[in-house]
Amino acid sequence: MPPMPLSLWARLEKFGIEETGRRVPMTSAWGSTETAPMATAVHYDIDKAGVIGNPAPDTTLRLIPILNSAGESGGKTKYEIRVKGPNVTPGYSKRDDLTREAFDEEGFYKIGDAVRFADESDFAKGIEFAGRVSEEFKLTSGTWVHTGALRVKAIAALAPASHDIVVTGHGREAICFMIFPNMPACRKLAHDLPEDALPESVLAREAVTALAYKGLRALRNDSGGSSTYATHALFLLEPPNIHAGEITDKGYINQRAVLARRDGASGATACSLSGRRRYRSLTGARGRHDFVTGAGLIPRRRGIRPGIWRYTYSTF
Repeated sequence: MPPMPLSLWARLEKFGIEETGRRVPMTSAWGSTETAPMATAVHYDIDKAGVIGNPAPDTTLRLIPILNSAGESGGKTKYEIRVKGPNVTPGYSKRDDLTREAFDEEGFYKIGDAVRFADESDFAKGIEFAGRVSEEFKLTSGTWVHTGALRVKAIAALAPASHDIVVTGHGREAICFMIFPNMPACRKLAHDLPEDALPESVLAREAVTALAYKGLRALRNDSGGSSTYATHALFLLEPPNIHAGEITDKGYINQRAVLARRDGASGATACSLSGRRRYRSLTGARGRHDFVTGAGLIPRRRGIRPGIWRYTYSTF
């Protein structure tokens, strides 16, 4: 799963201090069903979400540098991560085709995630989750957008109005956020409306759109370039649909499925950095804003350069 939003991490820490009088240590691990399920784990104190620790005993990680990621990821090189060990499945039952596709020539499982070192001068501090390799995309400027890290920052910046966010803008000049709203929080913001007000009325309320604008502006002011903030945002009226594949079996948003299914984002409320008063309903406005339209706006897999870094750390 993607890392916990920073706002939720902060709330949990605050709750722990209020209840116990001290900061309650939190830990994390990373893996998938195919790695049964843990491939890395944190065995030391961490102060933020996203750190996934070091390899579990007898587990080897293969880290393949992702082209040009250092210049667009806070100076840190990003890696595609692959896993090998006794905990990894040997393959898929009666599906030799899937098995061949899932493993590389040396038997490492291609899980599809990206990572970076928490501290490149001290590998013992472990690695950080850095999104899905398949979800990265380019703007027309040629700049890569790192959706995993940007999604976490965006959810925090737009809290409490955002429940989750899909990052889009593939092959476009700028990024747009498609926001699954936190409706209870939005209803509190729109407290002048009746409790049974329609979602579109709640999301179009000035208190809600102003909060979204404030979050977009904060991201831009804190940005390192066009790949680190969005110029537009859409509140989606329909929650993610598990039957349409928009929620994975692990319970998080399938960005590609959302982008493919919600062509045109019909039924949404939008705001823009280009003018605070330019909020408007987009219900039925299919195709009017092409930064979110087109089933063809699916992220392309990033290129990688030769060079493999093997990472084994089995001390607990």
